[in-house]
Amino acid sequence: MEILTILIPVSLLLGGIGLASFFWALRKGQFEDPQGDANRILTTDYDDHPKP
Repeated sequence: MEILTILIPVSLLLGGIGLASFFWALRKGQFEDPQGDANRILTTDYDDHPKP
């Protein structure tokens, strides 16, 4: 039962880190265009060379 005094705070800390990183990704706009990536793989236009 002593291990619970370590495991509970560690699990809460890891959950908080995961939640904070999720909100950070939301704020940075990581989930703004999910359909754009899905449609981009279906096009035949390839841009193999970077723009100068």
